Amino acid sequence: MRRVSQKLLYYLIKGTLVALPVAGAVFLIVWVVASLDNALNLTIHFLEDEQGHPLYIPGIGILTVLFILILVGIIFTTFVTEPIRAWLKRTIDKIPLFNTLYSSIKDFTEAFVGDAKKFNEPVLVLVNETGLKKIGFLTQRDLSKIGMPDEVIVYFPYSYSVAGQVVVVKSSNVQRLDMTATDAMKLVVSGGVSGIE
Repeated sequence: MRRVSQKLLYYLIKGTLVALPVAGAVFLIVWVVASLDNALNLTIHFLEDEQGHPLYIPGIGILTVLFILILVGIIFTTFVTEPIRAWLKRTIDKIPLFNTLYSSIKDFTEAFVGDAKKFNEPVLVLVNETGLKKIGFLTQRDLSKIGMPDEVIVYFPYSYSVAGQVVVVKSSNVQRLDMTATDAMKLVVSGGVSGIE
């Protein structure tokens, strides 16, 4: 009987290790998509069912946002000239709080999907004299404009989080990692359990 219960416990653990990550990932994706779709579903303001209640059409919110983003991309790529872009930038720069939020979000988004990706150089940083090291991404090589010619900026993402930490360190304490940016990000975000294959 003890042997059977040990075997069942073993299978339970193995089943959990297989099913939990899959179920968790699927749940998170479905939850995020459903929440976004529900929040962005514009049909509720225009369509009603037979009882007069707002009509919810699954998927229409996401499709609406995708359509708007593609349309904005087409308009800005095709019709908006450089003088208009410069005027828009100057106008945004004059709005104090909006300017800070806009430029931060814009730079962070471009770091991942823009033409000049910033998180593409994984590095290992010596943190202290005991040999403690952290994995991060080199985002600024030259800080001479702010009076720090021998320093660089490294971004350290947190494990299991979208947050991170920006740190200025001596360039001599930074060593380039021989791995892709994707594998380095997986290694850090997973808490060190994935990304090395």
